Amino acid sequence: MAMPHTMRTWTRDDVLALPDDGNRYELIDGELLVSPSPRGIHQRAVLRLYDRVAPYVRAHRLGLTMLAPADLDLRSGQLVQPDLYVAPLRADGREPLEWPEYEIPILIAEVTSASTARHDRMTKRTRFQHSGVAQYWIVDPDARTFERWRPGDDRPEVLHERVTWDARAGVEPLSIDLGTYFRGVWGED
Repeated sequence: MAMPHTMRTWTRDDVLALPDDGNRYELIDGELLVSPSPRGIHQRAVLRLYDRVAPYVRAHRLGLTMLAPADLDLRSGQLVQPDLYVAPLRADGREPLEWPEYEIPILIAEVTSASTARHDRMTKRTRFQHSGVAQYWIVDPDARTFERWRPGDDRPEVLHERVTWDARAGVEPLSIDLGTYFRGVWGED
């Protein structure tokens, strides 16, 4: 008789105790996600996005634009390391300094690949929506698209030409031309 498969439920402390071996370890609702070191094109996509988002965030004092690695817990005992995220300022107007001071990001972006697509589109997306992340972008360098998810969305908004981010009322939205962005990612500019 076959024994039922039992899946281990991981804790934040379990994941933080794992060795620093070059893998990215994340914890989503008790499930351990392991990703290998990213490809060069992945890093180019992340850095090109940072170059567009960070100046906007600084100019409008929206918070901090950060990159993985991170130890965000989303106020629910998770451990996530988004490729790029915007952490809001603290209630007192200061920038957070230590991981426990970080609130729910107002924007998270993941650059997807064949090895991460399922978790980016399902596991992480569901957690980010439930945690109240205002916008979650899935950047697909191969398809040259952005998927935009908001907390109540059942389907993504798939963007081919431009992504616009209304970060805060009364602030001019950030607008990124995706053709220009992806040409930069692929070294075509």
